[in-house]
Amino acid sequence: MSTGSSIEHLDLLGVGIGPFNLSLAAMSDKVGSFTSAFLERRQEFRWHPGMLIPGTTLQVPYLADLVSLVDPTSPWSFLNYLQHCRRLFPFYFAEKFLIDRAEYDAYCRWVSQELPQCHFGYHVEAVRWHEAEGAFAVDYTYEDIPGKAVNAGRYYARNLALGIGTEPTAPAPLRPLLTDPGVTALHSADYLKHRAALLSTPHVTVIGSGQSGAEIFLDLLRNRPSGHEGLRWITRSPAFAPMEYSKLGLEQFTPDYTRFFHHLPEPTRDRLVPQQWQLYKATSAVTLGEIHDELYRRTLDGGWPDAVLQPATAVRAALGRGGRIELTVEHTQQERSETVHTDAAVLATGYSERPTDGLLEGLDPYIVRDSSGRPLVDDRYRLVLDSSIRGDVFVQNAERHTHGVGAPDLGLAAWRSASIVNTVTDREVFALPSRTAFTTFGVTGGDGDRSPEQDALPQAAGV
Repeated sequence: MSTGSSIEHLDLLGVGIGPFNLSLAAMSDKVGSFTSAFLERRQEFRWHPGMLIPGTTLQVPYLADLVSLVDPTSPWSFLNYLQHCRRLFPFYFAEKFLIDRAEYDAYCRWVSQELPQCHFGYHVEAVRWHEAEGAFAVDYTYEDIPGKAVNAGRYYARNLALGIGTEPTAPAPLRPLLTDPGVTALHSADYLKHRAALLSTPHVTVIGSGQSGAEIFLDLLRNRPSGHEGLRWITRSPAFAPMEYSKLGLEQFTPDYTRFFHHLPEPTRDRLVPQQWQLYKATSAVTLGEIHDELYRRTLDGGWPDAVLQPATAVRAALGRGGRIELTVEHTQQERSETVHTDAAVLATGYSERPTDGLLEGLDPYIVRDSSGRPLVDDRYRLVLDSSIRGDVFVQNAERHTHGVGAPDLGLAAWRSASIVNTVTDREVFALPSRTAFTTFGVTGGDGDRSPEQDALPQAAGV
């Protein structure tokens, strides 16, 4: 791509290069006579760099790479990456089903550097429908270094794919800590930048019991002296509960379940997602076991580690006082409150979908929304737009309210990308199986078989 001012026409333009749009770039690379570009504001691919703690792994098998679950012969598979790096035999003997996060990050960066349609340093400023061109007009600026714009340009694209990812979030009572320069408080997304300082801090409190919170607590525990751990781990969840990882339980991350969920009424979908927290907000049983093992080892001299683990505990207020942090917490089952003090707080409080309102301001009048004001997303991962718009806007990991808890799951990336490619090209580039789960989600029609809706072929139409 030229960095000079330009106007180009594309079949597909992707905004953002995280794993999901990178998967789409890799899958669409197979299509001949197809023009695409994927733009990312950052200067290179980085996947949660603040949480690449040594030894931490993905929570999904390596087959959940960018392409393999749909196109295992793709040159952009993880196994082909290993072959490219001359590391396939060491990986074979390592017998690793769950790969290190740092290795997944390196793999994705390799793909992003090899695919010519991936471009970094490009900031998309605005998107609007251009009736005369019959395409979306996408204005961008190019920055050779962050914050230094070199030039501007415009694309016209028949279709868009938004993969702008998520952003760190914190509950309202904790947000004042993040803007208080007098205290040490950070979101887990920035953990590695502050790790050395946290290890030398007398007392640290980790808030949140998802996978990130557990990994940070374990890392701090392993690297602080026995008997002087100075750690507290707080979660509002009723227990330090393991992630649902049974084989049949995981079938809720299949295209079959996604299709079933999408057909449910909006109130039912909204009620279901919070109930499924152990599918995506809990902690790996392996990590919980490692924490317990480490705590147990520290009792061998007859003492107990200086570590407090508190489930069913919600932070109601937080403030800085004399360089330390004062937390008002309530045990939600006892309905009793207490005040705890700490020298530093790590907020492992999760992420929220990055809002598209500013980016899509020019399209806002055309976006159809549900009763809660959220954009409707159809079964092909497209925003539902007014019929006057003749192009499609696809979303990646912005459709949990319409497609369920599998929206941010890496295991569904290749399937969603293939569905988008099939839709954009209006042909079956990828032959997708009609059935992916042993579980039947929904009624069977009374004859013991799956309903026609369950076995409806999703191939060219996505899921």
